[in-house]
Amino acid sequence: MSQYSRSENRRLSRRQVLKGVGLLGLGSAVAACAPAARPASTGGAQPTAAPQAGGGDAKGAYATVVKIAGINWFNRMEEGVLEWGKENGVTAFLTGPEKADAALQIPIIENLIAQKVAALCVVPMDPDVLDPVLKKAMDAGIAVITHEASNQKSMHWDIEAFDNTAYGAHLMDFIASQTGGEGEYAVFVGSLGSKTHNEWVDGGIARQKEKYPNMKLVADKQETKDDSQIAYQKMKELLKAYPNLRAVQTSASTDAAGVGQAIEEAGLVGKIVVAGTSLPSITGKFIESGAVQMISFWDPKLAGIAMNKLAMMHIKGEKIGDGMDLGIEGYNKLIAKGNVLYGAAWVDVTKDNLKQYNF
Repeated sequence: MSQYSRSENRRLSRRQVLKGVGLLGLGSAVAACAPAARPASTGGAQPTAAPQAGGGDAKGAYATVVKIAGINWFNRMEEGVLEWGKENGVTAFLTGPEKADAALQIPIIENLIAQKVAALCVVPMDPDVLDPVLKKAMDAGIAVITHEASNQKSMHWDIEAFDNTAYGAHLMDFIASQTGGEGEYAVFVGSLGSKTHNEWVDGGIARQKEKYPNMKLVADKQETKDDSQIAYQKMKELLKAYPNLRAVQTSASTDAAGVGQAIEEAGLVGKIVVAGTSLPSITGKFIESGAVQMISFWDPKLAGIAMNKLAMMHIKGEKIGDGMDLGIEGYNKLIAKGNVLYGAAWVDVTKDNLKQYNF
């Protein structure tokens, strides 16, 4: 088992879940600072700079619910959430299930609704699965902000780090530059229900078909449940089934580490190109070994801050819309499509600049 094993994720996630729910366990203290109920939005597409709820108590509790607690990506996001809460004088915390399962996010959100938090900032594992419970939150007067979920129907605003299709095409351009635009490749997603992950790989596949006809996609999308060990096992299976595999595009933050581990063990470093979304703290050693050539990411710390800032703006009734500047790097000139906001926040990391990033 690698250092990113399922058991380690579970140990950490229990700590995170207990931290979040334990904070809410203060009960009346949290409920007392919750806002009065506000008219709920109907969700779905809204006009740019749609009228805000306004008039709420922005000093209530702000809960960020992630796909899976305890992995490096969301630990980094928690840094931003806690920092933002301290700077704004509000109760802000992060929690999530111990496994990447949309069904496990539901009871956490239900509990937060019962505790009357002011805002829910959610990174959905599967937007369709979470839609009913998020609508319930909105009906209860809770501000609902999502991330990595541009297709979420029940939310006030969704904030994306960048245009997902363009990002996926960018990853494929890098892969093609390393393979000479030839050979077989595979794609990995954390969840088949994640619109964001699917937009990334679909954007990559579309770019390959458009510009690199000598490349060929093999197998179906490999679903990993945001678990590096599942990615590792699936990569081992792909190596057996497709001995001429030349490249892999990954999506979940843990995918590239699992794929890189399988490549190292198979003695194929330098023979297969891997590029995808991850963090240096997760995949750095595989970049150093050459098993992974490039990772790209947006800083989850900044995304956590952006979600919570939007929630507070919504509660206060401040204007949100096209061209706005959140005052956060990469989110300085947002593009609004309905109530989905897009930044320009991706970063590429290779062996050349790996040491510049310490998270």
